[in-house]
Amino acid sequence: MIVAPSKAVRDLLAFYVEAGVDAALAETPTDRLADVRPDLAPRASGEPPSHIAPARPAHRPAATPAAPVAAAASAAPPPPPDAAVMAAREAARSAATLEELKRIMERFDGCPLKAGATQLVFADGNPGARLMFVGEAPGYEEDKQGLPFVGRSGQLLDRMLAAVGLDRTQVYIANVVPWRPPGNRTPTPVETQICLPFIQRQIELANPDILITVGQPSTGALLGVQGIMKNRGRWFSYHTGTRDIRAMPMLHPAYLLRSPIAKRLAWRDMLAIRKALG
Repeated sequence: MIVAPSKAVRDLLAFYVEAGVDAALAETPTDRLADVRPDLAPRASGEPPSHIAPARPAHRPAATPAAPVAAAASAAPPPPPDAAVMAAREAARSAATLEELKRIMERFDGCPLKAGATQLVFADGNPGARLMFVGEAPGYEEDKQGLPFVGRSGQLLDRMLAAVGLDRTQVYIANVVPWRPPGNRTPTPVETQICLPFIQRQIELANPDILITVGQPSTGALLGVQGIMKNRGRWFSYHTGTRDIRAMPMLHPAYLLRSPIAKRLAWRDMLAIRKALG
């Protein structure tokens, strides 16, 4: 008889998946700091463990190092943060279109997050829309699908849009950081600064009439204000370099999933957005 897992177990498994846990390494913990592992202990007979190959004859030359080891040794280290930020600024400025910006970002190696991510998460929706949402960084589902806001938070965002008569064909969605941080952790200030020129150029090229910063990290990075609860629902001015755009912070859907009582505040913000669109 198969017993269905309880809701608590299902919720825990869902949390693990969203956090990036996708494989179980062992049923029991392993002390990797132990001096001697049991499988490496010498046998009573004096023979070496079976996994250790016998010594080579003295007259045979030792094998040369494998090619991957040599390649790893010769791999260039990541650039210093200041150099990476400057490189990102120059690369972003050189993009004349959103498609060109996406290709530039796919080739950019200055952000260390790229090495651990599955793919670039550039944008979703309509690049010609009047309304643009900018979040913080991709999560597990976003990293897998290559699209922003497609996990549980994205599904809630879709329902919030539908509540005011909008869908993804009428909005443009991106993130400040386009590569998923390991374990869905918060991007570091250095990682955010490296990626910032790209989202700034993306906003400039998309040229929306209204910019919504989703959550405190994107609000702080783009609008320079702290305190999402006191600033959500307030209108600010975001300067692209060529024009000013009306901008408003809103609560992140992930926060609303944890604190459903705050959905009433998000509803007020969505009504304000709908009114601003006319």
